[in-house]
Amino acid sequence: MWGCGWFNGTGLVEELPACQDLQLGLSLLSLLGLVVGVPVGLCYNALLVLANLHSKASMTMPDVYFVNMAVAGLVLSALAPVHLLGPPSSQWALWSAGGEVHVALQIPFNVSSLVAMYSTALLSLDHYIERALPRTYMASVYNTRHVCGFVWGGALLTSFSSLLFYICSHVSTRALECAKMQNTEAADATLVFIGYVVPALAALYALVLLSRVRREDTPLDRDTGRLEPSAHRLLVATVCTQFGLWTPHYLVLLGHTVLVSRGQPVDAHYLGLLHFAKDLSKLLAFSSSFVTPLLYRYMNQSFPGKLRRLMKKLPCGDRHCSPDHIGVQQVLA
Repeated sequence: MWGCGWFNGTGLVEELPACQDLQLGLSLLSLLGLVVGVPVGLCYNALLVLANLHSKASMTMPDVYFVNMAVAGLVLSALAPVHLLGPPSSQWALWSAGGEVHVALQIPFNVSSLVAMYSTALLSLDHYIERALPRTYMASVYNTRHVCGFVWGGALLTSFSSLLFYICSHVSTRALECAKMQNTEAADATLVFIGYVVPALAALYALVLLSRVRREDTPLDRDTGRLEPSAHRLLVATVCTQFGLWTPHYLVLLGHTVLVSRGQPVDAHYLGLLHFAKDLSKLLAFSSSFVTPLLYRYMNQSFPGKLRRLMKKLPCGDRHCSPDHIGVQQVLA
């Protein structure tokens, strides 16, 4: 996956010690993400979803958004091995920008990224509503579930341009309409604006409003119906983590769009550097699939209790489990 011929656009630099050290370090980082990150992401995202669905009565508004992000994390964790083990996009025909494998895997990747970003932004906004107006039930669990459904629907519609490009490239490549659709730069620009700029502004706006509310001491602060203080810390950590890990990916998309839209041939050096940055940014983006559930596990005070209740309902319950299995349950809880 990793190469450093982008230093001068040729393959002659591959034998330099600095290049070999860089390749080795990035390959080890990818292998670590594959061996550790992917299993942890699959395990903790699945536990997050199952534990909350098993304890629906005790779910809060943030729990619904985290379940939504966990489902997107499961998709990203399943896609990560293919991307991390895939060959360089410039040297394999099936992995090229218009290849079948690339397009087929890019659609669920884009959908999951949109769901993760918008779930984070909406979590920030609803947290402010719950903080400012705790008894209005505007940010209730019932409403949040419907909002999450609309998020998935909107993400699918936003990624529909990639699907149209895939269909046109195989069904009717000579049609004028399909020729107009074969513009990946416009699709990337749309994805950057809708998938990053809009949720980033929404999350920033919500955090500013939350900072103002926290500075104001009102009688509502003693309301027992308000969210617990740890929820605010979890919110800030989640927003910083999600946008911090996804920002390089969208910046690379924006850089690629700007370079190609100039209408001039792109130098091989900059093109190779762009491919390298794209691979590195995707590695950071995939890491969000296991970092976010870990934050939820260690910063959410109610999750251990939900996990214990889930373990008790498994076929091997407390009465029938051996001591070793009970020890495993305690470690997970």
